Parts: sequence; C-alpha cells; structure tokens
Amino acid sequence: MLSFAQIISEDESLNQKASEIVTYAAILHDMGIKEAERKYGSSSGKYQKIEGPSIAREILSEFKIPEEIIERACFIIGNHHSYSKIDGLDFQILVEGDFLVNIFEDDRWYEAIEMVNENIFKTRSGKKLLRTM
Repeated sequence: MLSFAQIISEDESLNQKASEIVTYAAILHDMGIKEAERKYGSSSGKYQKIEGPSIAREILSEFKIPEEIIERACFIIGNHHSYSKIDGLDFQILVEGDFLVNIFEDDRWYEAIEMVNENIFKTRSGKKLLRTM
C-alpha cells in the first residue's frame, strides 16, 4: 500500500509535510486490526477506528515526529474506512492506495472497480493506476 500511496503522492506533487503524513499513515493504517480482533473478535473498520490511532500515536511519538503530523496521520488512520470524512489530498491518497492494494490482492473487487472509480477515486494518478491494473 505504501508504494501505491507514494506513487500517487509524487505524481500529485504533494509538499514535504503532506507526503510525510501519507507515508506514516500508509505504513500504520491497519495497526488496529490485531487489537480489534483481540478485544472485539472483529477487524471491522469501526473497531480499527477505536484501536488504530492510539497504537500509531505511540509508535510515531517514539520518533520525535512533530505533534501536528502525528495528529493528522492518526486522524487519517482512524477514519480511513469513512470516505465521507476525506478532507484533504493526503487522506484521499491514503484511501486510493488502500483501495488499489485491496483490488490488486482480491479478485472480488473487479466487480466494483467502476463504482470505486466514479465514487471514491479523485486523483488523476489514482485513476490512472486503477485503469492500468
């Protein structure tokens, strides 16, 4: 997923700060899965939203990353299954990268590609990757 997000980020000419946010969020976006499964018996997005940000915050804080960047990355991580909350290019790129890897890894997604292209994907780069895959 990180590779897809980085490709889109570069192609969309993100600034350094936004690019860092996308990178951290891409690496850590699914960090809540194991804890959600342990606590709730499910890896559902609603449980990842509860567990993921605190785990990501703990990891990012160890590296002395500025709080503003941690805060934004954690917001994206906690909401990456809530498409109505997409509020910036960094968040959009993370969602597109996540969809691309899921489509690439799971044949069932092929039926939904047109809907995803029309309703979720917004970046020129993400749409191009989606078409070529």
